[in-house]
Amino acid sequence: MYADLDLDRTARRGYPEAVYCAGKTPAQVAGIAATVRGRPDVITLFTRAEPEHAAAVLAELPDARHDADAGLLAWPPTPPTPAGGLVVVVAAGTSDLRYAREAKLTARYLGRPTELVVDVGVAGLHRILGHLELLRRARVVVVAAGMDGALPSVVAGLIAAPVVALPTSVGYGAAFGGLAPLLAMLNACAPGVAVVNIDNGYGAGHLAAQIAADPPAADRP
Repeated sequence: MYADLDLDRTARRGYPEAVYCAGKTPAQVAGIAATVRGRPDVITLFTRAEPEHAAAVLAELPDARHDADAGLLAWPPTPPTPAGGLVVVVAAGTSDLRYAREAKLTARYLGRPTELVVDVGVAGLHRILGHLELLRRARVVVVAAGMDGALPSVVAGLIAAPVVALPTSVGYGAAFGGLAPLLAMLNACAPGVAVVNIDNGYGAGHLAAQIAADPPAADRP
């Protein structure tokens, strides 16, 4: 036995379990995919899927959506009807796009409307300023950045919504595999910035989806 799937997590927490493929064999991932095939009512995300993992999932769930750039598969392939506030995901550079796409797809499959903004890093501030109207419509903004990790602070200083900072392992040696942007984001001087772990696009997208959820009817004024 290598997996005990929590298929009732949606009923308990409101959000489904995800399958982290890294460290699992293709055969193990295939067995998990075969199990969830019998529960099409539960959205299942397969994250950090390398090509061999993706092939194993698709052998069991041939209609699953596969985004190779994000290393993510989703089944059933059609996301739920969007509800709640807008989640905008920002990638500082094209090199950060894999993690930004993972965040965007996670938030979308958890039911939120999403938009993606790419290549607007602090080396050319006019680029992020050109998207202010969209950013100010968001309920929450995810900002993926490596190198100096400065973009989340810039965005948080321009908008009222909370910012989920996603440090990436992009950068030269002194970036220490994402540690430098992680520390920069933890030390953001702009309030309203929450930080997830290095390269954790799934965690950033999940947190953003929770923040952007509409309150239960009983909690509304």
